[in-house]
Amino acid sequence: MIERVLITDAAAAMVEKLKGQHGALMFHQSGGCCDGSAPMCYPAGEFRVGGQDVRLGEIAGCEFYIGAAQFEYWRHTQLIIDVVPGRGAGFSVEAPEGVRFLTRSRVFTDEEATDLAAAGEPPRGG
Repeated sequence: MIERVLITDAAAAMVEKLKGQHGALMFHQSGGCCDGSAPMCYPAGEFRVGGQDVRLGEIAGCEFYIGAAQFEYWRHTQLIIDVVPGRGAGFSVEAPEGVRFLTRSRVFTDEEATDLAAAGEPPRGG
């Protein structure tokens, strides 16, 4: 099964460092607030996931959610979470480290899209 969300090795290493500081973490793909459309990383339980949040999968042992409206725009793409130098403007826990998480993407192939459609919709939070 094709994964809807992946993480680069560099971003996974940052997540492990952050887990050492904050404990369990989770991600939510922002839909335009704060730092544009950046993936936001929070200590688990500090961001309330609701019925309009779609669970895309898990990266580096962290659940990854996206708002339903944002998912509709990006459902045809695989999200790839990376980390880059620079400080974002949001509330994500990596900000004090002088880096920010960034979403890269690629369009699913026709075959991958067919497989995903056959698998059904991803689960909702809440």
